[in-house]
Amino acid sequence: MIKLFQYLCFFTLFFIKITYASNTHFIGNNQIKVGAEQTALYLPLLKGKRVGLVVNQTSRLTNSQGYNVHLVDHLIANNISVRYIFAPEHGFRGDHDAGAKVANNIDVKTGIAVISLYGKTRKPTPEIMAQLDVIIFDIQDVGVRYYTYISSMHYVMEAAAEAGIEFMVLDRPNPNISLVDGPMLEPQFSSFVGLDTIPLLHGMTVGELAQMIKGEHWLASEKTLKLIVIAVANYSRNSLYILPIKPSPNLPNQSAIYLYPQLGFFEATTVSVGRGTPFPFQVIGHDKVKLGNFTFMPISIKGAALKPKLMNKQLFGQDFRGIKRPKFDLKTFMHVYQQFKQAGVKFINRPKFLDKLAGTDKFRKALQAGKSLTAIKQSWQQALNNFKKQRQVYLLYY
Repeated sequence: MIKLFQYLCFFTLFFIKITYASNTHFIGNNQIKVGAEQTALYLPLLKGKRVGLVVNQTSRLTNSQGYNVHLVDHLIANNISVRYIFAPEHGFRGDHDAGAKVANNIDVKTGIAVISLYGKTRKPTPEIMAQLDVIIFDIQDVGVRYYTYISSMHYVMEAAAEAGIEFMVLDRPNPNISLVDGPMLEPQFSSFVGLDTIPLLHGMTVGELAQMIKGEHWLASEKTLKLIVIAVANYSRNSLYILPIKPSPNLPNQSAIYLYPQLGFFEATTVSVGRGTPFPFQVIGHDKVKLGNFTFMPISIKGAALKPKLMNKQLFGQDFRGIKRPKFDLKTFMHVYQQFKQAGVKFINRPKFLDKLAGTDKFRKALQAGKSLTAIKQSWQQALNNFKKQRQVYLLYY
């Protein structure tokens, strides 16, 4: 029975991959053009320079000939000297499970050395940086603080500042750009799932965020960073952007991206969010506490969820697939907390990790004290209002 389910998962994932990659993205009558497609703005700046790239499977563009190509191949085709590729969490090809260490290697296609930013080190060494003149960041983010690509960007910005080299962001849209919500990060809870003093949902693109990181002096470097941002064309904060490529193995479609901010907190609990199924971050379930009538069984899926929570167990829960708009609502999390409390079953099994995800311990303590969702959300409002004013000078899109 489990083998049959594994085959069904494989074919469903294959179908999702094909249909997801065929999506397009428009604003009005003008097609959105990501920073990487603004070649006239950045190729002249790279001529004769030694280039490093922070890229993954999302770093693609439609070139002037109409072909969809990876940024690495595009730069090489334009005679740009690419010296190193830096791989974030999930790897250069985006095929590593969450939390899986990424090893240094050589890219088979180009022969370029791939340096991991999610292994023994999360920041390029001075020896590597000394061999570069500019480093480019071109990765699709989803606008949630605990999604680790922006932490990698922070560390590479820091390394670039220390080395005195240029840092260029080829900007991409934020699919959750309409949301500024959740608790602010408190410095004592800073970690790789939250480095900077921003809310859980910051409502900024990586280019805007890079400008804020530099402008607010959040880098641990006394040197001033040489920052260049190539903006997205035909894009505004009202744009609907459907990602053409899944940004990581467990965010396979737009529903998962919209649900990720609120379901991510379940990662610190005994509840499954669907890792090890065709619909990660679109469902919740448990084997002992019946959370709903929807049933599913997590299995091992190489490159996505090798050892998912509650593996090979039938779970009972809820299916949230089909969400059409960005959303941040913790009602489900709080309701499930109460269900587990009444059942006498452990819910939060990683309290310190929950505090890191939230960026504070105030959320967990308020939950345990029985405070209402309204009171909890109200406790964030002043800090969110201050953040919105603080970020205004760094915004590129309106």
